[in-house]
Amino acid sequence: MSNSNDLQQLHEDMRAWRQHIHQHPETAYEEVGTAHFVAEKLQSFGLTVHQGLGKTGVVATLSAGDSSRKIALRADMDALFIEEKNTFAYKSAHHGKMHACGHDGHTAMLLGAAKLLAEKPNFKGTAVFIFQPAEEGRAGAKQMIDDGLFEQFPVDRVFGMHNFPDIPVGHFAVKPGPMMASFDCFEIRVKGRATHAAMPHLGTDAIVAAAQIINALQTIVSRTIDPADSAVVSLTQVHAGNTWNAIPEEAVIRGTFRCFKTDVQQAIGEKIRQIVDGVCAALGVAAEIAFNPENPGYPVTFNSEAETALATEAAIAVAGAEGVNLQPTPCMGSEDFAFMLQQKPGCYLWIGNGASHNSCLLHNPHYDFNDRILPVGAAYWVKLVETVLRDDIAF
Repeated sequence: MSNSNDLQQLHEDMRAWRQHIHQHPETAYEEVGTAHFVAEKLQSFGLTVHQGLGKTGVVATLSAGDSSRKIALRADMDALFIEEKNTFAYKSAHHGKMHACGHDGHTAMLLGAAKLLAEKPNFKGTAVFIFQPAEEGRAGAKQMIDDGLFEQFPVDRVFGMHNFPDIPVGHFAVKPGPMMASFDCFEIRVKGRATHAAMPHLGTDAIVAAAQIINALQTIVSRTIDPADSAVVSLTQVHAGNTWNAIPEEAVIRGTFRCFKTDVQQAIGEKIRQIVDGVCAALGVAAEIAFNPENPGYPVTFNSEAETALATEAAIAVAGAEGVNLQPTPCMGSEDFAFMLQQKPGCYLWIGNGASHNSCLLHNPHYDFNDRILPVGAAYWVKLVETVLRDDIAF
């Protein structure tokens, strides 16, 4: 493996790359400048580069030795629609957009690893570097897969990494099984009969029906789901009417649900339909239900046993046994890396970004990726490749 001097020499380069990307954030499927920047760096390292999968995705390959074994490492590139409130020199130059989740850092760390591995390819096989667009709610991983990612780059295993608040700087957290929850959103359009507010008996009240639906939806987790299974159903929007003296024809409810098991995910969706149909039938209104109307839902991010053991070995080699939490509490946030884990066995872990009160809270307008962990993340990627693509590992 590359020594600490190599990593320290690279640290300033990674910091510059990260801050450049931070200053020029691009949101889902618009990461044209970021993709060009990434591709140019990879080509300068001597990697073979392919562009265009998932619209703006970048994939690079690096081979060493005569082995046919292949693994993939993935970083996300997209920013969020958040107005940045930081004041440092490299703050966002794009109004209403910022890297508030650390994808700038993820990209820089994987670039750093690619450079180190190209300089000292201490492995046998092929490492595939995936720089993915549109993780934030637009399922860029699925788009890359649909565009033929794993047909064009057939790998045996796939690995991902995300920075995480309130894990000490440079530490890791990983476990087999679920790491991140599934994600689904829904829209319920309740349709009644509009009438004058003084004559409610002449209409059918969509607002009253919506209120009953909202209350009933809150019983799904408490009365339908096994208490041993974690799940959450949240109502996030209610829209109805535009005047004081008329009962409107329609009320719209929007929300989301998350869990850690596929069967629970299916059960919640079925229960939502059952509740809506029952309330509407009782109150004489109709309803239309749309699940994930704008974007596909995300499956559970589920780590396979063997790949988690390999990722753990690499993390311990970098951070020491005391620096790796092997029993983290799974997060109710979601990750479209889950689509890749449905296609290939793999592992997704967290790298500590420090205390959340110190500009570390994800999706916060004051967030900034902690540049101190850049060499740690790059070292993990390098060690992972060297661990998985060594002679004594059976595929």
